[in-house]
Amino acid sequence: MAADWADALAPVEDRIAEVMRFLDAEAAAGKFWAPEPNLIFRAFERPLSEVRVLIVGQDPYPTPGHAIGLCFAVERSVRPLPPSLKNIYKEMRSDLKAVPPEHGDLTPWAEQGVLLLNRVLTVEQGQRHAHRRKGWEDVTTCAIEALARRAEDGAPMVAILWGDPARALAPHLGPVPVIESAHPSPLSAHKGFLGSRPFTRANQLLAEQGSTPVNWSLPS
Repeated sequence: MAADWADALAPVEDRIAEVMRFLDAEAAAGKFWAPEPNLIFRAFERPLSEVRVLIVGQDPYPTPGHAIGLCFAVERSVRPLPPSLKNIYKEMRSDLKAVPPEHGDLTPWAEQGVLLLNRVLTVEQGQRHAHRRKGWEDVTTCAIEALARRAEDGAPMVAILWGDPARALAPHLGPVPVIESAHPSPLSAHKGFLGSRPFTRANQLLAEQGSTPVNWSLPS
């Protein structure tokens, strides 16, 4: 975890410790959870000071081997791609006329200051939403409020909120411009995600704040 993120999350250190004890108990009970322990805080590896765009997911992929600590992303070797990511790529093609890669590695976005943050940072394998209300929500709310404070100080920032759990965070974002839509899941993508042009809109909002655009195209 980057040093400035560690400082920002200091108020919820106790909550993090509680969740980690919960995860230890789950493992002791023979339950498997994801992502791997060294990937839980991967979203916070790049400095808080570099974040320009926030994308909020729900919880990690529950399929074994899929979750890698960045929302919506998977390892380059994963096939087939998760359905939500397929729809993100479909919208990327429509919005940007960009050809998506065959892999699901979104690390190049993170390297440009896109925080790929799940609302809940762990999940029981095969049991979607199993770790909701175990304490992660307090941690990620603290992180998002830290981003709002940076925006109040004049740092360029845009939030992309897909789905109701993410959209519920809008009141915590203060002056941060918000792009909201339905979740890219196949169950809801047709209800406003497809055609929402989040990538173009995010770059326009960054430009209005004097920041450079994100290159959303991903190398193959």
